[in-house]
Amino acid sequence: MHLELPKVKLESLKDFAKHYLMIVLSILTALGLEAWIEHTHHAEAARVAVERMQHELQEDLDNIDRSMARNDATLANLLELDRLLRADMVAGKSGEQINADIHAHRDLFALNLDFPTLATDAWDVAVANQSVGWVDAPALQRYSSAYSSARELASWIQHDAVLLINGPRMVDFLTDLQTGQAVAPRDFLYQVRQMTTTIHSTQGELRSVRDELRKDLGLPPERPARS
Repeated sequence: MHLELPKVKLESLKDFAKHYLMIVLSILTALGLEAWIEHTHHAEAARVAVERMQHELQEDLDNIDRSMARNDATLANLLELDRLLRADMVAGKSGEQINADIHAHRDLFALNLDFPTLATDAWDVAVANQSVGWVDAPALQRYSSAYSSARELASWIQHDAVLLINGPRMVDFLTDLQTGQAVAPRDFLYQVRQMTTTIHSTQGELRSVRDELRKDLGLPPERPARS
């Protein structure tokens, strides 16, 4: 801030008082203008940050919905295979007959587990340029909670998502089915159950994060699907 003081001759105390008051008012005006400009800058930065985070979280939510829809389709196939195996076993069919049914429905045996990609770029940028500090407290709390949920999901996917499944054994069964080899029906059912349990677990985690994002974005809760 730079002020150019007028060069005038002060001939009385009254002139000095006027001159002094003019200087004070000029300084206060300049400070007020500077503060207003800074506030406007901060408000605009906060608005841009919120707009970007809102858009990014909506895209994350859409990605979760798409992944859940794909996982539901895979789960439906595995549940159908599970139902077929249980029915054959209850009916007392031989291992050869059950194998025939398994091979006839081998296309149902697949774990096309779909995990969403959740972006956090908008939050990271807002933290880096400090604009996150200018977002009002209630909104900041919502966005912080949303991105925390997204990061927790990413960590769960990386470390815990497939703990319940025997991956190498699943590959063995896939190889046997592709080459027309017989499989042990009960062991095969165990593998199918591992796969369905893994998808149920994944869907539960995705549903939890989806509900949190919807709440943080101010959207109504997702209605449960009708059975």
